[in-house]
Amino acid sequence: MSAEVSIGDGEAARLSPHPLLTAILGELHARPFTALTVPFRILHFAVDTAGARAYADRAALATFCSARGLPAPSPGEKHHRVALGTTVLRWEQHSEFTTYTWELPSPADTIPFHPAAATLASPMQMVPQPGPLLVAIDMHVLADGPATRTPERLFDRTSLALAENSDGSAIYATDFQPDPSGFVRILVGDRSLDPDRAGALTQRVIEIETYRTLALLGLPEAQRLAPSINTVEQRLAEVTDEMRKAGDLADNRHLLDELTALAAEVEAGAAASVFRFGASRAYEEIVQQRLATIGERKVDGLPTWSSFLARRMEPAMRTCVTIEARQASLSLKLSRAANLLRTRVDVELEQQNQELLKSMNARTRMQLRLQTTVEGLSVAAITYYVVSLFGYIAKALSESGLIAIEPGYLTAAFIPIAALAIWATVRRIRHKHIGSDD
Repeated sequence: MSAEVSIGDGEAARLSPHPLLTAILGELHARPFTALTVPFRILHFAVDTAGARAYADRAALATFCSARGLPAPSPGEKHHRVALGTTVLRWEQHSEFTTYTWELPSPADTIPFHPAAATLASPMQMVPQPGPLLVAIDMHVLADGPATRTPERLFDRTSLALAENSDGSAIYATDFQPDPSGFVRILVGDRSLDPDRAGALTQRVIEIETYRTLALLGLPEAQRLAPSINTVEQRLAEVTDEMRKAGDLADNRHLLDELTALAAEVEAGAAASVFRFGASRAYEEIVQQRLATIGERKVDGLPTWSSFLARRMEPAMRTCVTIEARQASLSLKLSRAANLLRTRVDVELEQQNQELLKSMNARTRMQLRLQTTVEGLSVAAITYYVVSLFGYIAKALSESGLIAIEPGYLTAAFIPIAALAIWATVRRIRHKHIGSDD
């Protein structure tokens, strides 16, 4: 929590700041330009520190500084600068990578890129490598002279990019190719830079090369996804054609299962690449912003960095954008096709359910008829038994002299009474059961 902000005089004028106010204000000053006096040499490394590697990297740097009696970075610090004699280390931690920038003194009469960067990179070995190396830059900043005016002798002419900044106070060149030691070499010629502007230009040029490399990390991902997207697009066309010919429910269900599997494959690829493609777009925008800030001007008919990257880098970025767009379009098409098939399956199931209900209604009516028949037969059978019993009783009463009516007449008169009573009893029992079920 930052300290309270005082507005005016007295305790009543104190305002409580937002908990993130300090972090937000500090972000604007997290990576300041370093004033550098020409000539100097810079070795810049960017390593992948995504995930837990970032914590290990910070701990390794803290150990490195503590062992040499140097101030270590605080837990929330993203930028740290320490001096080791005449060499200065500038450490910066980003969202998925960390940079180590070594600022080395350079004699005024030195030859560009001499001695070789591999012989000067020994300080980097004192820090445990926190992750895979992404960028290695060897930048030499010299006063403008014959060496900086003939960059064709130092770089590959077919890949050489040369430009001067907006006011012509500096010229810079590279061929974007690694030397035998793996470093991309950048030569900067100082015409009239003061230390502050030299530091600012140096940092922007380094950021262009760093973010250019990081932006291109999306290209291998796009190339990896392209074959599977081609396969899914082709299979989608085949399934859509088969949908027109499928007639029964089993075929439609099979096609729906296949579409669901294809959609799952596309969504899995999109989920795995969404961060990489988004990061590539962001890094490419940073490259364009840095180039615009420098304000390049053409020199000696050679391509500027902007034109070179537009010709060599933009096709790769368009490939990433195209693959991402194809993923989104394919996902939408698969969803529409699956919805169409699902609707067809639902309609067929409803038709089957209707036919099943009709069949059940027919069987129910048949059961009711059978039940009515059985009910009539049951009434007749029970009546027969009851009347038979009553006949025995009437015969016994007649023989004993208790009644004077002929037993046969008495039994015949009892038949309709017994039949009506049994029929009423059966109906009452049936209605009671039906009411209980309801």
